[in-house]
Amino acid sequence: MQKLFYASFAYMIVGVASGLFYREFTKANDFPEGQFTQLGLAHTHLLTLGFIVLLIVLVIEKVFVISKSHLFEWFFWVYNAGVIVTSAMLIWHGSLTVMGEESTSAIAGIAGLGHIALAAGMVLLFLALRSRIVAPAAAQPVVEATAAE
Repeated sequence: MQKLFYASFAYMIVGVASGLFYREFTKANDFPEGQFTQLGLAHTHLLTLGFIVLLIVLVIEKVFVISKSHLFEWFFWVYNAGVIVTSAMLIWHGSLTVMGEESTSAIAGIAGLGHIALAAGMVLLFLALRSRIVAPAAAQPVVEATAAE
């Protein structure tokens, strides 16, 4: 649980800092206010996918102890890799836009890999959760079920 808590806290700090960076970087480069850049999306991605989702997973951990599933470690590292890669590409692409430079297809491709890792992490989360919800009910002997009635 501490790992989820500290990761969520770290994403909150980085998410807020990325919002500050977005505001100050666009001002410093005289970027027109209101014009779209992916730099602003990094702030919301880090806060939502990092901070809020991991807080929700922390609550799920408290209720279902999903860390006992062998898939939980896979979820944690794959999902976090996805959040970091996706957010890094948003910052890189957005910074290039603010500086008036062209982006490359490599940035989009790497961002796509980050999104794939996010999706894989979500699947792993649901599989870990399923193993904790379904397995305990299926593992109970029939004798206990009839004795409780």
